[in-house]
Amino acid sequence: MESIFTIDNFFTLAMLTLLQAVLGLDNLLYISLESKRAPESEQKRVRTLGIGLAIVLRIILLFVLIKLIAYFQDPIFGIESKVVAGHFNIHSLIVLLGGAFIIYTAVKEIWHMLSIDTEVADQDTKVKSVNRIILAIVIMNIVFSFDSILSAMALTKVFWVMAVAIIIGGVLMIWLSGKVTEFLKKNRMYEVLGLFILFIVGIMLLSEGGHLAHLKFFGNEVTPMSKTTFYFVIVVLVVIDVIQSKYQKKLSAKN
Repeated sequence: MESIFTIDNFFTLAMLTLLQAVLGLDNLLYISLESKRAPESEQKRVRTLGIGLAIVLRIILLFVLIKLIAYFQDPIFGIESKVVAGHFNIHSLIVLLGGAFIIYTAVKEIWHMLSIDTEVADQDTKVKSVNRIILAIVIMNIVFSFDSILSAMALTKVFWVMAVAIIIGGVLMIWLSGKVTEFLKKNRMYEVLGLFILFIVGIMLLSEGGHLAHLKFFGNEVTPMSKTTFYFVIVVLVVIDVIQSKYQKKLSAKN
């Protein structure tokens, strides 16, 4: 019997771990921003428990996808009209709903920042249900996991390799989410930037879900936003924010 612990499998594990890290950047930002809505004493537990539960559910999802991949890809209903047309499967619906929820969350938080002063906003954050935040982190982690799981399935069929990559990626996410959260606490000016990045993440998921459903508006098919485009937009936003901050400080110093 051929051993499953081969050099090729360990090389694939390294590649999948790197893939988990790259594809998990947008998820990491969501977790960091969402956990800030919990009481400060609970934030670490929220991140650890939320990501930990998500790791378990990711492995279960991986097992389910391996066994029932066809059911996730087969269309369950369709729409045909001159305005909108598409054929939706479970995968596309999960991604579309996830994208819509992220956009809703980002817009709500941006509006919250503009309409309420910081002290009141902080009080609202403290009364936010910890269980609801953990549930939101788990659900969105699963939504984000589809890309990485399907990519993993394209690289290997060995279950332990994919499962270990998911676990390593989750542990790294638990560690990095704390770092990102601390950075946002010390640099609150970047919270708005983070929320707009989250908004773009939602758009990316909507475009991906629309592509999976072969969604068309007035005969024009929705095309997915590529990761390259996504990261380019993020870099542009960060550069603009840094320049804006420096220019603002310069104006303040003159006055």
